[in-house]
Amino acid sequence: MPLKIIQNFDSSFTLEPQAQENLFKLLTNETFLTQLGQQLQCEKVEFTKLLFQPVPYSLNTPKGMPAEFEKYHTSNEYAIVNVPPNFMFNAKIFKPSRLCAIYRIR
Repeated sequence: MPLKIIQNFDSSFTLEPQAQENLFKLLTNETFLTQLGQQLQCEKVEFTKLLFQPVPYSLNTPKGMPAEFEKYHTSNEYAIVNVPPNFMFNAKIFKPSRLCAIYRIR
């Protein structure tokens, strides 16, 4: 089976307002933030309200994310976290099927 090289991938998406509100509540839940802080070994994490859809690796997107988010990948002040699938399901978000959230580390 040959590899398919993707030249362009549309990573744009729009969330329904209610779905976005529900997802943001889950992503800012105190228990989740505490667990995230423990995993990242920091005192506090803060959700930046930035989300992106992971993209296929390519010459233009070597980190698997839209280019405008790569600055967060290289920064020690931020963490990129896969949104847990159960959060996506509970917020009734089915497209896109995966999202990543950006947190500020304190």
